[in-house]
Amino acid sequence: MNNSATYNGLPERIFEFNISEFDQVALELFHFQYGANRIYRAYTDALGILPDRVQKISQIPFLPIRFFKTHRVCSTGFEPEAVFESSGTTGSVNSRHYIKDLNIYTQNFLEGFEQFYGDPQEWCIIGLLPSYLERDNASLVVMVNELIKRSRHEKSGFYLNELDQLSVNLHDLERSGQKTLLIGVTFALLDFAALYPQCLRHTVVMETGGMKGRKAEITRPEVHDLLRKAFNLSCIHSEYGMTELLSQAYAACDGLFYNTRRMRVLLRNEDDPFEILMPENGPVNGVINVIDLANVYSCSFIATDDAGRLFPNGSFEVLGRIDNADIRGCSLMAI
Repeated sequence: MNNSATYNGLPERIFEFNISEFDQVALELFHFQYGANRIYRAYTDALGILPDRVQKISQIPFLPIRFFKTHRVCSTGFEPEAVFESSGTTGSVNSRHYIKDLNIYTQNFLEGFEQFYGDPQEWCIIGLLPSYLERDNASLVVMVNELIKRSRHEKSGFYLNELDQLSVNLHDLERSGQKTLLIGVTFALLDFAALYPQCLRHTVVMETGGMKGRKAEITRPEVHDLLRKAFNLSCIHSEYGMTELLSQAYAACDGLFYNTRRMRVLLRNEDDPFEILMPENGPVNGVINVIDLANVYSCSFIATDDAGRLFPNGSFEVLGRIDNADIRGCSLMAI
C-alpha cells in the first residue's frame, strides 16, 4: 500500500468517518503508521507480520505501552506542540507522548465529553487534581482546563489545597440547583469526602483513578462505596484514560466503561498476547488492547498492562493490573 497516499487526509478522516467505517479507518492508520513510525515498523517486522496480510483489526499488532517510556513513538517527523508525561513513583521512568497537534486532542476529548455529558456550558466543572496540577505536562489537566474554560461558570476551576472553599462552593451550587461535575484523582476525592461529607443531588462525582502511593491501595468498589456514602449519591462515575492515549472512556451508574467514537477496546490472551479474545457468547476476560484513532501521529494500537472484562456490546470493566506491570499514576485500582 502506498503510505503517502494512505496519509493524505487521515487527520481529517478520523473526525469525519461514520462509525460503521471504524475498522476501515483503523486499517488505513495501521498501514500509514507502519510506514511512518520507525519504532512501530521495527516492532511489527520483529514479529514477522507482513502488513499486506493484515486484513482485519484483530490481525493488527499492538505496541506494548512500555515503549512510551523508552522510545519516542512518533508517526512522521515533527517538532511537538506539547509533550504529555505520565506521573510516576520515585525512581520510575515516566511515559512521554509527543503531540504534533493539540487541536486533535482538544477536538477529540470535547466530542467525547459531549457524547456522554452534553455541552460543557451546562455544567460547573471543578477539578480536584492536586498531584497533576503540580506538573505542567499532564494530559488530564489540559483536558479539564479546557472544559473549565468552556463551562464559563464563575465557580468552575481547579482546587489544589482549598478544600474548605471547595466545600462552600459545592453547598452554594447545590442550593442553586446548578449541574456540577467534580472530577478528581482518587486519593484527593477520598481526602475531601472524609473531611467534608455532604449531600450532593446536582453533582456528578467522577474519579480518574490514581492513589499515587498516598494511601493503601483499595479496590474501586470500596472507593465508590466510600464516596457514595460521603456524598449521599447513588453512583460514582469514572474516566479511563492515560498519557499514551488521546481518547477516553467513561463509566456511569452501571460501572461499565463505554468508549468514545474513536476508541475501541479489544482483549488479548495473557498467556498468548497475539490471540484476540472475542466476546461472541458472553463476556471474556483478558488484557486490554486499545485502538485510538486520535493517536494518528503516534501509535493508534496500544497493548496496555490493564486486565479487563469485555462484553458483547463493546463495554468493558477494568479489573486491575496484570502481574509485574509497572505502577503508573493513571492506572485504576486493582480489584
